[in-house]
Amino acid sequence: MITSTQNPRIKHLLLLQQKSAQRKADGLFVVEGRREVEHCLSAGFRLRTAFVCEELNESPLSLGQDVEVVPVARNVYERIAYRGGTEGVVAVVEVRKTSLDDLRLSASPLIVVLESVEKPGNLGAVLRSADAAGADAVIVCDPLTDLYNPNLIRSAVGALFTVPCVACSTEECITFLKAKGIQILTAQLQDSSLYYNTPMTGPTAIVMGTEATGLTDQWRQAADAHIRIPMLGRLDSLNVSVSAAILLFEAVRQRHSEKS
Repeated sequence: MITSTQNPRIKHLLLLQQKSAQRKADGLFVVEGRREVEHCLSAGFRLRTAFVCEELNESPLSLGQDVEVVPVARNVYERIAYRGGTEGVVAVVEVRKTSLDDLRLSASPLIVVLESVEKPGNLGAVLRSADAAGADAVIVCDPLTDLYNPNLIRSAVGALFTVPCVACSTEECITFLKAKGIQILTAQLQDSSLYYNTPMTGPTAIVMGTEATGLTDQWRQAADAHIRIPMLGRLDSLNVSVSAAILLFEAVRQRHSEKS
């Protein structure tokens, strides 16, 4: 059992949590919490090591035969865990690179595209909404955040493993969507129609940029339609994760209405 927070393995784990460069160099990332680890395993990710605090881990967790299980004392677990209530498990997992060509889309796919989103918490929240809406994928163009950032994984509450997530350039994404016959709807204030007046029952990609700068002209020009959410107050924008949820569930509403 590891009882010291100065143990070299604990120090390396903390580096993986804190440094994107370390995650990229090692091809590893960290997942905290029983539920998140279970989603990670179900999605086919390979766990390298599980640091387990038996005092907090009330029931056995099936991790597979190839996973190294390292017992840690409670003081060590409290050092490596960001939050309480994670049931005593923190896992080191191998990064799995997913490309656009790896995506397995439905007959009428619903996709969220985010351009240059900076905040991991926003991306994690979008992934949760995408999971809830049954979206086929989330595509992150020219990302400014690491897809395996611990803040993203925590805010996604496992959705990083339930919704395919791909990072690529804007140009690659536009080419992919056009080749698949997926309509591109850009969320923007200028020259746009109200989102609920825009058909989303066919193959659809909802594209959003940052709150500060919006989308680049490349997306505006590639779009099949521009959509907006009505802003009735004094402010002119919503958090990107809130906007994503509104637009995703409008697509869900339209698709269910068409079937009924």
